[in-house]
Amino acid sequence: MYAEAACESSLSTPLSPPWLVVSPQPAEREAAARCSSCSLRAVCMPPDLTAAELRQLDTVVLTTRTVHRGVTLFRAHDAFQSLYAVRTGSFKTVVMHRDGREQVTGFQIPGEPLGLDGVCSGTHRCDAIALEDSTVCIMPFGQLETFCRESRRMQRHLYRLMSGEIVRESRLMMLLGTMTAEQRLAAFLLDLAARFQARGYSGAQLNLKMSREEIGCFLGLKLETVSRMFSRFQREGLVEPNGKQIRLVDLEGLARV
Repeated sequence: MYAEAACESSLSTPLSPPWLVVSPQPAEREAAARCSSCSLRAVCMPPDLTAAELRQLDTVVLTTRTVHRGVTLFRAHDAFQSLYAVRTGSFKTVVMHRDGREQVTGFQIPGEPLGLDGVCSGTHRCDAIALEDSTVCIMPFGQLETFCRESRRMQRHLYRLMSGEIVRESRLMMLLGTMTAEQRLAAFLLDLAARFQARGYSGAQLNLKMSREEIGCFLGLKLETVSRMFSRFQREGLVEPNGKQIRLVDLEGLARV
């Protein structure tokens, strides 16, 4: 499903093992991880959980983890134990080709899940790497399964998350297989804008934490092509790039690309 323009070794992740990540003290972790008082709860959890279900959810999601920029949350072939929800910051997921090249398969922002790739086989199929200093909420999957058996709302939500991954994969296949370079970049920017807007952020002013090389690696485009497309969009009055700050000037125009 991945395009031929995969990333070279320049995008390889640092060798810092995940257990070197500095985490808050236990009392701070529990307070920080309460779903019942989290501003992102409506994004990453069912909106109609009862007060009793929220209290039970607070016993499942007890800890957060700080993941510094460039550090891996989990690696391909690691044993699957937990699902994660991005609380702050952002991540990229990466798979490795047999010849050592890397392919970015997604970018995750606050409120989005990480780790669903491990449910199928019991091991992760990709690396999850922080694009900036980030935090994740940890949901031990065994405890989450028990909660889902007791809560139909949470069970349906987990099914929706899994279905969402299937839809995301099919959209990526369509994006890489049928769209032109211009259409790929426009679709990427519009999708990212919509996701940020759903979380209460600006849908027009984007602060891209990923590099243009990483964007190209995700879209199956070379770095030179991504840079050329940004310049073209700027000339046509569609975007105003300023380093990693991108202002989407004409959303309708981007949609027509």
